Amino acid sequence: MTGAPRRAGPAPSEEDLLGMEVALRNARAAVSLGEVPVGAALVRAGTVVAAAHNETVAARDPTRHAEMLVIGEGLRALESDRLLDCALYVTLEPCAQCAGAIVLAKVGRVVFGAWDPKAGMVGSLHDLLRHPRLNHRPEVLGGVRETECADLLRDFFGTRRGNPDSL
Repeated sequence: MTGAPRRAGPAPSEEDLLGMEVALRNARAAVSLGEVPVGAALVRAGTVVAAAHNETVAARDPTRHAEMLVIGEGLRALESDRLLDCALYVTLEPCAQCAGAIVLAKVGRVVFGAWDPKAGMVGSLHDLLRHPRLNHRPEVLGGVRETECADLLRDFFGTRRGNPDSL
């Protein structure tokens, strides 16, 4: 989960660390269900609006990523079609599907933990969230609690492959 491009940015705030803790709690919950341990939280004005983990295995649906779930839940909870005043916290750099949903829902800020050099669309493989031709570009902060987020994924996949040090 390392080796992805790093962008200089501000240090995470206390709210960022708390939002990422909620996302990490959800990612840890996914492990016991056999789901890839990715968690997400949507926060507005210091209040958690929605939180979830991946549900792709249980639902047999590859679109049930943590980010997709919290975006949908957040839009319903706030009775809105836009999340401009919300921050999305996620333990893994969003993929193309989730980055597209973030743009379409107009999430104001995205904070993620581990970089994903194989599928990450916020700087690793491509940078969809900050593409200059899109009409919405959220603020982005990557690498928050990166080691903890990456270790959770590494341990999960290592255990599944019988090698706890593998990715």
